[in-house]
Amino acid sequence: MTLKPANSTRLATGATAPSSAYDPQYDPLVADNPGRGRDYAPTYWVATAGPAPEDDGPVTHDMDVDVAIIGAGFTGLVAAQELAREYGIKATVLEANRVSWGCTSRNGGQAQNASGRLSRSQWIARWGEDVALRMHAEIRDGFDYFKGLIQSGNIQCDPQPGGHLYIAHRPWALEKLRSESEVLNKVFGYPTRILDRATVAREYLDDAECCGAMHEPDGIGVHPLKLAYGYLRMAREAGATVHPSSPVTKWETRDGLHYLTTPGGVVRARAVGVATGGYTSQTLNPLLRNKIMPILSNSMVTRPLTAAELDACNFRTTEVITDTRTLRFYYRRLPDNRVQIGSRSAITGIDAPAARHQQLLIEGLGRKFPALKGIQIDYSWWGWVDVSHDMMPRITQPDPNQTAYYAMGYGGNGVMYSAQAGRRLAQWIAGQGRSLDLPIFTSPLPGHVFAPFRRIGQRMLFHWYHFRDERA
Repeated sequence: MTLKPANSTRLATGATAPSSAYDPQYDPLVADNPGRGRDYAPTYWVATAGPAPEDDGPVTHDMDVDVAIIGAGFTGLVAAQELAREYGIKATVLEANRVSWGCTSRNGGQAQNASGRLSRSQWIARWGEDVALRMHAEIRDGFDYFKGLIQSGNIQCDPQPGGHLYIAHRPWALEKLRSESEVLNKVFGYPTRILDRATVAREYLDDAECCGAMHEPDGIGVHPLKLAYGYLRMAREAGATVHPSSPVTKWETRDGLHYLTTPGGVVRARAVGVATGGYTSQTLNPLLRNKIMPILSNSMVTRPLTAAELDACNFRTTEVITDTRTLRFYYRRLPDNRVQIGSRSAITGIDAPAARHQQLLIEGLGRKFPALKGIQIDYSWWGWVDVSHDMMPRITQPDPNQTAYYAMGYGGNGVMYSAQAGRRLAQWIAGQGRSLDLPIFTSPLPGHVFAPFRRIGQRMLFHWYHFRDERA
């Protein structure tokens, strides 16, 4: 094998065009890899992001690199720029399809003060108050880092700041929010407020399901693909190379070096960081097999609301919003006065295109805003969310004897924390990770003992969650 150095020249003169069509039935638990050169899902973000920035084109020859990052989403791109700027290490980013093709271009654009699926009170129950306080400081630091990246990179990602509105969809859910708000205020010093239904309807929006809400100060809505394009530009300006249409189809480690086979050549790397989220192949590496439960999330965007419709819904806020269902609805008013709404849906990829999943969103939108029943839906899509089996992410070196690292498991809260995760992933790769002592850094993702039956269990859980969430 003849090895050529990476980063020697930049041959690309624009964004790499797709070489194959979008696959609406792709399933990470079934497919050996995410494909090669596939087009984006037909999201609102793709339609409105504008032209993609230049990348470095597919891998076309064998190359020798210091660091390879697998996955060109939020996490991978931030890790690449952080390695270059903070540690002087020029990473080579390998992306199977188009840049930010997976979770990054399919989410709801809600940047919240969270990571993973557990609440602050659940952190205390799991780890104790001291660790929970340090976890809170890590997440808040991540929020500041995220905002700083947008500002320092002059990323025009349509930010809509103001906070996060957590809507209680049933009276009993409001009582749970009261308890959580008290913990946030007293233990963490994080100033949340409980709002009654009348206040929410008067000052924010008239959600017909709302029984009150918790308002927290940290929350920003963003255009996720514009944000990713900004990260891409910053990573390449720092010296990283980003190669779309270059899926890793085989990964071997020999004598401490990693041999990553792509269709265009073998990339030999001294260290590898994995940032593939919900699109992580079961066959990519044994360290990742059965470590993530990919869950489908559906999303749709309406046509722009008229002034009369906005008034009928009293849709005054542009803050990010979620409700208290376990299979939660997440929604917000976009800068062009459309409404975006999403929630969980199909169990398998082959079932994802079924119309009934979009219908669940249409019905949910109609329940919340009767004035919008029958409104035209201009965009509809779905994507895989990386949920860990214990509901919290990991940014770690799973095997101390291998220079392989990963960052994933955000559970739907990765828009903001993926930036901090990329920063921490770079820290690990640069040899500084031993100073990270929180549980999300010091332990690997837990596996699933009954992996072949996960989807049977998921189906049963979804039915239970629906019954529990919708009880009177």
